[in-house]
Amino acid sequence: MEPKQTFKLVGAGNTESQEKISKPTLSFTQDAWRRLRKNKLAVVSIWFLAVLLVFSIGSTAFVSTNDANSFNSEEVTTYRNLPPKLSKDLPFWNGTITYSGNTEANDAYEDQSVPEGDSFVLGTDNLGRSIAKRVTVGIRISLLIALVATVIDLIIGVTYGLISGFVGGKVDMVMQRIIEVISSIPNLVIVTMLGLLLGNGVTSIIISIAIVGWTSMARQVRNLTLSYRERDFVLASKTLGESNLKIAFKHVLPNISGIIIVQIMMTVPSAIMYEAVLSAINLGVKPPTASLGSLITDASENLQYYPYQVLIPSLALVLISLAFILLGDGLRDAFDPKSSKEI
Repeated sequence: MEPKQTFKLVGAGNTESQEKISKPTLSFTQDAWRRLRKNKLAVVSIWFLAVLLVFSIGSTAFVSTNDANSFNSEEVTTYRNLPPKLSKDLPFWNGTITYSGNTEANDAYEDQSVPEGDSFVLGTDNLGRSIAKRVTVGIRISLLIALVATVIDLIIGVTYGLISGFVGGKVDMVMQRIIEVISSIPNLVIVTMLGLLLGNGVTSIIISIAIVGWTSMARQVRNLTLSYRERDFVLASKTLGESNLKIAFKHVLPNISGIIIVQIMMTVPSAIMYEAVLSAINLGVKPPTASLGSLITDASENLQYYPYQVLIPSLALVLISLAFILLGDGLRDAFDPKSSKEI
């Protein structure tokens, strides 16, 4: 008869070390925030947009729309098309400009007899108006359009998609046909008709977004709801006697909230570019109010002679859109459980 073998414990030597949890217990939101913080571009985008939002709100006390639009016709010759100037010692911000055909830079402030002490950080346009003030107003309009698009997506798009997907059947079929009819109408036609009725401006853009801008969000939410309504927790809620409306908004909506947030972050830059394009073709805000799109269009005629007048609003438009896109990419990765890695 063979002798009994004794088994030795390999690895951890005590119960406490065996039961020790190496990774902290985190909720889904905490885990998503942890992953988001590791995305440096997304974090930079959050800070950039936060600073921009604070600046846009705070600047209303110092830069009004009238200040950005007004100009003195008697001083246009003195202040028109001045280059950016902060100090004479800073390159590109020293108030000099090299005109077409010249080899040496000219001091535009001295040539146009600008009073000593007057300077413009981002220069002036062809009517002597400060580009910095007009870009500030343009950023406000862009963020306003972004905020409106977000609210419309959340209120109309999410609600419509939840009801359509959760109820299903004939109701879903009718609601989806309505979306198809609305989506078939070109946005440009709607904006043009609203412009004829209400006049060009932010109001027409907001109404056009309210009419057609929510359809993509509604479809996305509806598709997600169709997949979630057959889950076990939904069937359990129905067994307990909860109403369909309560189940949709209390149980299904929180589970798809991450994807909704990502979709909104992708919708915002589209809305900003939508406003810019409409302003560029004179269907946006009414002159002389400035938007980033109208500033680019107005200055495009002088691109060869005064390129800064186009580059400054273009750079602002690109940075705002890029920040929202990078933040959307970061949120998409953060809310995707498959992207979680053991660290």
